[in-house]
Amino acid sequence: MVLNENGRSDSSVVLKQFSQDNTHQFSYKKLIIPVTFISYGVASLSITGLKQLNESTQYEINEHRPDHIRLDNYTQFVPAAAVYGLNVLGIKGKHNFKDRTIIYGTSLLITSAITIPLKHIVREERPDFSNNLSFPSGHTATAFASAQFMFREYKDTHFILGISGYSFAIFTAIYRMLNNKHWVGDVIGGAGFGILSTELAYWLYPKINTILGGKKERSQTMVMPYYQKGNIGISLVKNF
Repeated sequence: MVLNENGRSDSSVVLKQFSQDNTHQFSYKKLIIPVTFISYGVASLSITGLKQLNESTQYEINEHRPDHIRLDNYTQFVPAAAVYGLNVLGIKGKHNFKDRTIIYGTSLLITSAITIPLKHIVREERPDFSNNLSFPSGHTATAFASAQFMFREYKDTHFILGISGYSFAIFTAIYRMLNNKHWVGDVIGGAGFGILSTELAYWLYPKINTILGGKKERSQTMVMPYYQKGNIGISLVKNF
């Protein structure tokens, strides 16, 4: 344990600083929207009326035979990429590079930890019959996790900029349906899981930051999200 000049440990000082900032405080109000979305998605798996809405929506989409484009593979990450780009341009968000990278990496990790097992547990068939991994939509979950990350970073200083990320998240969700990969309930549920993951990441960050060494100069930590061949994860490097 390292003591500061006041005789207190660095970790306790860091935790106190975060406790005074409501950015990282848990609030049930922040759960209302994601829990509502998740509840709808889960309900759509068994409630007849919602299942019929899934099917009728895909029927209408397929009747118009839209072009299948794969931009949704990339738009899911645009809001998060924008956060880094805006900071480079001098439009600063809530956190510095290291802090926001840990937060976003944690969000992606939670998103994957929720959606991937659920796909194999639920085993809902996709609209295009390609496999039984439809619920929830992983692309949509990642997109809304990214959009929520952008919102949290800019909502207090550039509100309009902060909510702009949701346009890419909605685009991603719509194109998952247009590409005949997901039902309505899949993308709504995925959106809820994505938002929830980012909220959990912000809440957990003070604890993670303390584990990784707080703000001590002797310790440097780099956490980077990665996306490769359809796999999402985080890489961590720590120098002592």
